[in-house]
Amino acid sequence: MSVSTKPQPRVIVFSTPTCGFCNQAKSYFRQKNVRYTDIDVSRDQAAARDMVRRSGQQGVPVIDIGGQLVLGFNRPKIDQLLGLK
Repeated sequence: MSVSTKPQPRVIVFSTPTCGFCNQAKSYFRQKNVRYTDIDVSRDQAAARDMVRRSGQQGVPVIDIGGQLVLGFNRPKIDQLLGLK
């Protein structure tokens, strides 16, 4: 039997279309076959308020990995939370 893999935590990326680090993060997730939900806070004001309430940040990206927030495209922290190498 193969080694069991833990289910991937839910990943939400709060982003805007013009944010370079947001696009880098989403590209990285696609490279690593990580499923994520992308929320465009420039078009969804309720999501923008939720993001600020949760993170204290107006800047994007804010990445929610299983309830843990990562501010910006912090690859080592993302890898740690997702168990990537």
